[in-house]
Amino acid sequence: MEITLEVGKEILAQQSFSRLLGTELVKFEKGYAELILEIKEDLKQNNGFAHGGVVSYMADNCITFAGASVLGACVTSEYKINYVRPSIGERLIAKAKVLHAGNRQSTCECKVFVLENDKEKLVAVALGTISKIQAP
Repeated sequence: MEITLEVGKEILAQQSFSRLLGTELVKFEKGYAELILEIKEDLKQNNGFAHGGVVSYMADNCITFAGASVLGACVTSEYKINYVRPSIGERLIAKAKVLHAGNRQSTCECKVFVLENDKEKLVAVALGTISKIQAP
């Protein structure tokens, strides 16, 4: 797989859930990916900040893109997420990098930020294992 932003955007466009949410891939290079998502009213929970599931989705999808940049076609095999503050702001920004890559899996971390008044604030940190899809 060629690692270009255009290729990454084509892959994201094939994900109906990502299209539904309005996710954008803004960086995709070897070992790194970055996604953004506007926090619309229907993505907020009852207290007015981005739902934890939306924040978790951003981390999961971003670590998978980072992993794919070194493995090719892959899926998340596991991840954990720590929420550090409510996501109150205009948009979510997920930034993931590969910490280690082998032949079949990579370990990636993602930091999710909220953009509020032109300042990024950390809202969550995730660590995950991304596994290469093996041909049948």
